[in-house]
Amino acid sequence: MDLLTILAVALGLSFDTFAVSLSYGVIRSKILFWQAVRIAVVLAVFQAGLLVVGFSLGSFVSEIIKAADHWIALALLSFLGIRMIYEGITRNENDEKRDYSKLSELITVAVGTSIDAFAVGISFALLKVNIWISAIIIGTVTFLASMTAIRIGKSAGARLGQRVEVIGGLILIAIGVKIFLEHVLGA
Repeated sequence: MDLLTILAVALGLSFDTFAVSLSYGVIRSKILFWQAVRIAVVLAVFQAGLLVVGFSLGSFVSEIIKAADHWIALALLSFLGIRMIYEGITRNENDEKRDYSKLSELITVAVGTSIDAFAVGISFALLKVNIWISAIIIGTVTFLASMTAIRIGKSAGARLGQRVEVIGGLILIAIGVKIFLEHVLGA
């Protein structure tokens, strides 16, 4: 597989993390650069890491994971999204905004958005693709997409004001539904 194809795969895999990062930027419009870097690094590491794990396991577990990956992504992202919507609706004007970049919640989102990378890793094993170059490219593209999206979201979040958790929650649920429908409909 040539580098241009791997780059195209990396861009495709980064769409979900772009949307999640956009919601992080919207929710936390006062996010600091190092906090954005932390989020982007975690998302990129999981994207590249699950790619390598999928590659390593190869076809051994491909059918088992393929049967449930869309359900896992839907459950994880919907759970966090519903919680964000609930807290956005019930939060008082004077309450402090919840920090959705806590490591436990960030890992939940990272796993939910990286399950596709796991499946791609399995297919890369079958195609005998150089996994290390692919992981570096995919991780780098994910990091850059995440940082860009956080910045865009940060600008939008300052203008949206209160209840941005609802928007972020809807985005997470939409990503989960998108992943689910892509797998169910075979798109």
